[in-house]
Amino acid sequence: MQLEARPVAKLNAADKLKFGYRLKRDLKVNRYLYLMVFPVVLFYIVFHYIPMYGIQIAFKDYSPATGMWHSPWVGLKYFNDFFHSFYFGRLIKNTLLLSLYELLFQFTAPIVLAFLLNELRSALFKRIVQTVAYLPYFISIVVVVGFIVDFLARDGLINNILSALFGIEKVAYLAEPGWFRTIFVSSGIWQNVGWGTIIYLAAIATIDPSLYEAAKVDGANRFQQALHITLPGITPTIIILLILQIGSLMSVNSDKILLMYNTATYETADVIGTYVYRKGILEASFSYSAAIGLFNSVINFILLVLANSISKRVTETKLW
Repeated sequence: MQLEARPVAKLNAADKLKFGYRLKRDLKVNRYLYLMVFPVVLFYIVFHYIPMYGIQIAFKDYSPATGMWHSPWVGLKYFNDFFHSFYFGRLIKNTLLLSLYELLFQFTAPIVLAFLLNELRSALFKRIVQTVAYLPYFISIVVVVGFIVDFLARDGLINNILSALFGIEKVAYLAEPGWFRTIFVSSGIWQNVGWGTIIYLAAIATIDPSLYEAAKVDGANRFQQALHITLPGITPTIIILLILQIGSLMSVNSDKILLMYNTATYETADVIGTYVYRKGILEASFSYSAAIGLFNSVINFILLVLANSISKRVTETKLW
C-alpha cells in the first residue's frame, strides 16, 4: 500500500500568511526601526491616549474632592452653558478670523518665498536668504513676544521711527484691539515663513528638470515655467498641508496670544484656547473648560474629515 505524500510546501506557505508569523518576522527584520519609533509611540500613548478617559468630566460636575469617578453626571449642561454664554459669539468670531488670516497669509507666504528662492541664480545669495529666513523659527515664542512688546511700546523703536520721520502720533499698539490681529499674523509670518519653505523647496527639487528644458525649447519664460511646471509639481504637497491646516482651524496659537493680549484687547484677541485657560486654570472650572475643549476638538475633527473628503473628490490627493 503506497501512502500519499503530504503537501508540506503548501502547508508552510499557508502558515506564512498567518498574521502572527508575519508580525514576528517583520519585528525581527525591522527591529531597529521599531526601536526608533517606540519612544514616539510611547509619548502619544502616555500623554494623548491614556488621558482621554478624562474627557468624561465634560459631562460631570467634577470636583477634586469627590474625584472623577464619584462626581455626578450632568449630561450636556456645560455645553449648553457655553453655547448660551455672552462670550460664545466673540470667541468663535475671533478664533475663526485669526485662523482664516493665518490661512490666507501665513500659509501662502512660504509658498511665495519658495518660488522666489527657486528663481535665484546665485547659490551663495540663496543660502544667505534661506539662513536669515530660517533663524526666527528657532527663537522662543517668549522672546519673540518680548521683541514685539519692546518694539511696539509707546516709547518703542517703531513709534520713535514713525514719529521722527513722519510726525505720526505715538500709539500703544498692543493696547489697541484693532491692531492685534495684524500684529499677531504678521509676526507669525516673520517667524515661520523661512521654516515653511523647506517642504516646498524639497518638493520643487523632485520635479524632473527635463520639463523645464522642454519648456525653454517651446519658448516659455521663467514665469510661465513656474506657473505651468513648478506650481503643478508642488500642488499635492500644498493640498496635504492645507488639509492639515484646516484640521486645526479652531486651534490658534493660544500660547502666543496669552503672552500678547490684555484686557484692553479681549475684544479681538480672546479665542477659545485663551478662554479655556482662564476658566480651567485660573478659575478652576474644570468641567466647563473640558466641555469647551472637547467641542473645539470635535469641530477640528469634522473640518479635517470634510477637507480630506473634498480634496479626494476634487484633486484625488488625500491624507487617507
